Formats: sequence, structure tokens, C-alpha cells
Amino acid sequence: MEALFAEGFPEFISGDKEVDKYIARVRESFREYDLILTDEDDQLAATGWGVPIMWSGEVSELPSSFAEVLRQSIEVHGVLGVADTFVIGGAVVHPSLKGSGVAASLIRALCDSAAAHHLANVIAPVRPTRKHLYPLLNIDAYAAWVRDDGMPWDPWLRLHVRIGGRVIGLAREAQTMTDTVSRWEEWTGLEIPVSGDYIIPKGMAPLRIDKTADLGIYVEPNIWVRHR
Repeated sequence: MEALFAEGFPEFISGDKEVDKYIARVRESFREYDLILTDEDDQLAATGWGVPIMWSGEVSELPSSFAEVLRQSIEVHGVLGVADTFVIGGAVVHPSLKGSGVAASLIRALCDSAAAHHLANVIAPVRPTRKHLYPLLNIDAYAAWVRDDGMPWDPWLRLHVRIGGRVIGLAREAQTMTDTVSRWEEWTGLEIPVSGDYIIPKGMAPLRIDKTADLGIYVEPNIWVRHR
């Protein structure tokens, strides 16, 4: 799972210090929600995971960030009957199988896993796969962008909708990555000579650099989808 996720996400995704506070405990506490799909030769095809939380069903009460999802999952851990919602934390398909239908099978399997654990709701902070091609376009406009057939333009968001998901909200600050300028140069492969905003490879929004403080801040948006 770790190898596939490392391949499927940019390096800077590890720069969310708030997520770092919770992720080790979450990964240890909720292994029963880890899911691996294999092909007919028993080779790794896709992997996904998620966590249980308590959610009222009101869009206004969705977690404010991915870190907040993890914090809430730890809060309800071990409290019988409290959690009612499964949050898909990640889903990655092997590169050789993209476009083969495995992704839809993976999301359906995650939804089935939620049902098996008696969690009535399934929601996902979807990380749109092509937003990085339009880093200056705000997430509101990107989420509303549809094709001629009315389906979302973004392929990953479109897949969620095609199998029954519904866009219910935006996580404008889903993750905030912070680190030193040198670390951002390492992550992006760019030279960063002065303070300012930079377009970075695989970045969904500009990276803001403050050379005086030796700090780079990148805020990534997601799109909330409800499946069940």
C-alpha cells in the first residue's frame, strides 16, 4: 500500500504538519478499513483506506480539513456505536491499470466495506487529478466545470459521480503543506530565488514563498463527494 501511494502522490503531500500529528495512530488504529484489490494473477491492482467519524449529514458540519478528519476518527475510536460515517482517506490504482475500470471497483469496494462496518454514510474529500493543470483557477470554478454531457470535467471526480457519488461541498483548505525553502526546492526541482508565488509541478494552487522567514506554504483544495 505504501509503495503505491508513494507513487501516486507528489512528494510535497508529506508536508502537512497537522496530518503528521495523527497519521501514525490512525494507520495503526483502523487497519480493518485497509483494502487491497488484486488482479487475476494475484498482483496488486489498487489500494484504498479510510476512517470512521461521526457526521450529522449537514454540509456545514463537514470536517474543515483532512487533518480534522483524522482527529475526529481518533476521537471516536473505541466508542461503540458513535461513528456513522466512513471517510475515504485515499484510493490509488496501479499505473498499468488506469482506465481499466479498476478505480470504480475500488470505490465500490470501499463503500461496501463501510456498509459491512455498519457505517451509513460514505464521503470522500476527492483530490481532483487534473487540477494541477489549472493551478490559477479557483476550486469553485474547477468543481463546477462540466463536459457537454453534464458530467464533471475532472476524470477522478467524474468517476465518483458516475458510480453514484454527488458533489456536496468544497474543502478549500483540505491540506496545508509547510516547510523550508530548500525542502520545497527539493520537492519541486525548482530554484526559488526570491519571495513570491510559484507554480509548482503537480501543484493545484500556487506555492507562497517567504525567503525572509525561510518558509514555503502551499494550500491544497479538495472536493467533497457523498456516496451513501
